[in-house]
Amino acid sequence: MKNLFFIFKSAIDDFGRNKIRTFLTSLGILIGVFAVVVLIALGLGLKKYISDQFEAMGNNTLFLVPGNVLSGGGFSGSSSSFTGRFDNRDLETLKKIDNVTNAGPLALKSSKIKGLLKEDFGDIMFSSEALADVMGLEIEIGRFFDRSDITKRAKVIVVGNKIANDYFGSGEDAIGKKMTVGNVKFTVIGVIKSKGGGGMGGFDYDGYLYGPYTTGYIFNPDKKYLRLIAKTEDESYISQVKADIKKEFMKRYEEEEFSVVEPTELLSAINSIFSVLNLILVAIAAISLVVGGIGIMNIMYVTVTDRIKEIGIRRAIGARRSDILSQFLAEAVLLSSFGGIMGLGLAYLAVFAVQPFFPAYIDLASVFLALGISSAIGITFGVFPAKKAANLEPVEAIRYE
Repeated sequence: MKNLFFIFKSAIDDFGRNKIRTFLTSLGILIGVFAVVVLIALGLGLKKYISDQFEAMGNNTLFLVPGNVLSGGGFSGSSSSFTGRFDNRDLETLKKIDNVTNAGPLALKSSKIKGLLKEDFGDIMFSSEALADVMGLEIEIGRFFDRSDITKRAKVIVVGNKIANDYFGSGEDAIGKKMTVGNVKFTVIGVIKSKGGGGMGGFDYDGYLYGPYTTGYIFNPDKKYLRLIAKTEDESYISQVKADIKKEFMKRYEEEEFSVVEPTELLSAINSIFSVLNLILVAIAAISLVVGGIGIMNIMYVTVTDRIKEIGIRRAIGARRSDILSQFLAEAVLLSSFGGIMGLGLAYLAVFAVQPFFPAYIDLASVFLALGISSAIGITFGVFPAKKAANLEPVEAIRYE
């Protein structure tokens, strides 16, 4: 234990004499650990955010979408137009299925929108009163459109929090005001409580406008919908309702032309994609760790050359090869650990800075991974120069100039 204490104390003393070199050598490890930990934290935050969005919908929701989405078919249609497969006949079929308590269509339109303070291109989502329940949208001010608005084809809209602030200054100022979508004037009747962007299917809830699907016929004369949404009374009915929907829609469509999916299935598919992407990004960031390790190896080789006489004297007064090996290996490990700890500290600061805007977080596994990787790099890349130092003959080392 005393020998170990001496080895690490000697290494720290040497670093103190060469502060700039110590910092520059550790910089590669610092950057690598910082990048890896931050990317993992962002990936964990993104998974949490998506999970929260799907949880808001509940476990008793189903989506009817074009294509075989869970086997690589992808979503059909475009968010900028009404090119869709489903129509009112499909909507009525969905409503008549046993244990479906609420159902509605989903159609999207991109257009120029104009408010009191701003004019820009934006997106409006047309649906039924079921949308708020299905998507977990909460009203902050005013109200959501109801069945009466749908029956009357009322020109009313509910706006996301961001839209209210950007186009009117605040939610209070938006209520009752006119907003132009294309050439059609709508009255703002409600403002959605902020949910943040990146929700289900890529929707930025705060940046959307929401209106009755019947009013949307102004832009959608063919009355086609991108998706249909259904809510059951309880999640225990999901399996049966899902089977019933498939059975009914198979009477009109081929099996590969539509999918009935639960939010949990979509969540699983999305998480799988993000896991692969995050792994690739972390692997790219880890390249800087290898570069940092090579930097440590190079500096340690230089250090061995600079200290050949010192090594010779130590060997001459009784130091064993294992002592010299331990000395230089300890220095390499300390160098990489120093970079790892600094990188971890900077990663914590970066994650703390983005947390008000995004739910990124660092878990315990990331901490152990960062410190473990940095220590392993020190050992791996420190072995070669440490062996070179240990294998020096005392007489030759003392004579070295």
